[in-house]
Amino acid sequence: MGGTGEAVVGFPEVLGGRVRLTVGSVERIDTAGRRVTLADGGTLGYDYLVYAVGSGSADPDVPGADEFARPIASLEEAERLRSALDAVPATAPVAVVGAGPTGIETAAELAEAGRAVTLVCGGVLGPYLHARGRRSVARRMARLGVTVLDGPGTRVTEVTREAVRLADGRELPSTVTIWTAGFGVPDLAARSRLSTDALGRLLTDETLTSVDDERVVAAGDSAAPSGLPLRMSCQAAIPLGARAADTVLARIAGNGPSPSTSPSRASASASGGRRASSSSPAATPPSGSTSTGASARSSRRRSARASSDTWRARPVPRFVPSAPHPRQHAAPAAGTGGAYGRGSCSEHREYRERPEYREYRERPEYREHYEYPKHPKHPGSPPRAAGSPPRS
Repeated sequence: MGGTGEAVVGFPEVLGGRVRLTVGSVERIDTAGRRVTLADGGTLGYDYLVYAVGSGSADPDVPGADEFARPIASLEEAERLRSALDAVPATAPVAVVGAGPTGIETAAELAEAGRAVTLVCGGVLGPYLHARGRRSVARRMARLGVTVLDGPGTRVTEVTREAVRLADGRELPSTVTIWTAGFGVPDLAARSRLSTDALGRLLTDETLTSVDDERVVAAGDSAAPSGLPLRMSCQAAIPLGARAADTVLARIAGNGPSPSTSPSRASASASGGRRASSSSPAATPPSGSTSTGASARSSRRRSARASSDTWRARPVPRFVPSAPHPRQHAAPAAGTGGAYGRGSCSEHREYRERPEYREYRERPEYREHYEYPKHPKHPGSPPRAAGSPPRS
């Protein structure tokens, strides 16, 4: 939660004891000489280089944005934004440009702090979300008092010191404009004449090895495995870091690194925190065909769905409680479930401690209702022994 802890952690707490730390800026990678040139003129040699330069705010291609809009992709940028907000009244209008996760969270945090916030989507609110998710976010923004401007006419065409101009001609007052629309990567790979994609990310194979030099391995937002990069996020960067380490260690040991089976498997690796591996490079099945692995997965899904449908269709006896729950307006009629109203957790606990409720839970119809077999995907614990106390 923001404001509850320090945002900075010292390097000694993160790095291992055998890691030698050099603080500097790299100007160029010399793959032929296996060394990097630093901004202060020094050089560092390497046997293997892990290219993990990360990402930052993309350069906005909008007049006035470089001068008057404030990015928020790094700690230093966030600290400068805080100073700018502290320097203006709490009632000063604030515009947040960009409706991705960063823009939505920034707008919500500022609104909760009492700021007058306008979220300029430039298109759809939360384009990465399902329609129901977008509706939920819109409701939450409305409750917080955030003005949400979405639709094709909300693309920002110019930023000035006191306003934001939109494609549909509207001009929004904005004392502080925060830019969260997009991320970019440093151009170090391009300056070092390594192959990159259109955004400047280092092109690699499925082992995250540069297509130009097997001693350069990429990880994180600055990597483009097989030309199909993952979303710029810590969710993807963390498992990609583990994959890069595996590749380097395998090469040092003289073993060939294990590639991912497919770009989709790499995506699953990133989202689930699992490392994907295979003994052969990825192969894209021809149009209209289905891989063996995909067929097996589909078969397992169909089987699981069938088992789940059978479980849901099982006969479940209904019963009438001898004592109505405090969250029920009235005791339900026989064969019905009862309508729940409002109540507190303390009321629920007190109700469960009542002697008549404990006796009621020992009734055969209660056990018959609740002691049904578990869902086939979650078999649960071993059967209870006879005479054991009821589950709470």
